[in-house]
Amino acid sequence: MADSNDTSVVSAAASGIAAEPSRGFSVYKPGQGYYTRMGTVVGVSIVSLLGVLWMWEYMKGWRIEGVNPLYVAAGGAIILGALITYATYYLVFMKPKTVDFLIATEGEMKKVNWSTRREVVGSTTAVIVTAVIIAVFCFGIDRAFFWFFAQIKVLDV
Repeated sequence: MADSNDTSVVSAAASGIAAEPSRGFSVYKPGQGYYTRMGTVVGVSIVSLLGVLWMWEYMKGWRIEGVNPLYVAAGGAIILGALITYATYYLVFMKPKTVDFLIATEGEMKKVNWSTRREVVGSTTAVIVTAVIIAVFCFGIDRAFFWFFAQIKVLDV
């Protein structure tokens, strides 16, 4: 026999009422926004790894009586890493506002009309050729001014 709460959950989901925020270490709206969540995790991981390495080097100079400085540095780096990991997990997987934002971002990215490889190569070639032409032109003007000022003895060469 079905419980009355079971039908209310089903009817709430069917009526479009927002999903309840996750509790514990669960994932809010699992299966949605996978690529934006993973991209965010990879980006945060790279930046936080640099922060943890910086903290490791910074704390090597700390002196606590009776404690090996290596242990102090390792402990500080581990604590910083754990805090960043928890904050990232909370924001990317549990907090409804940021999860909904990441899901919406992924939805919008799927709507983007991406350029073809041929268009990208053509545009890139045009930019590089234009930059080289401008650089050669500026170099020529610079050499002309250098020669002119050297002739009128403004520059000692």
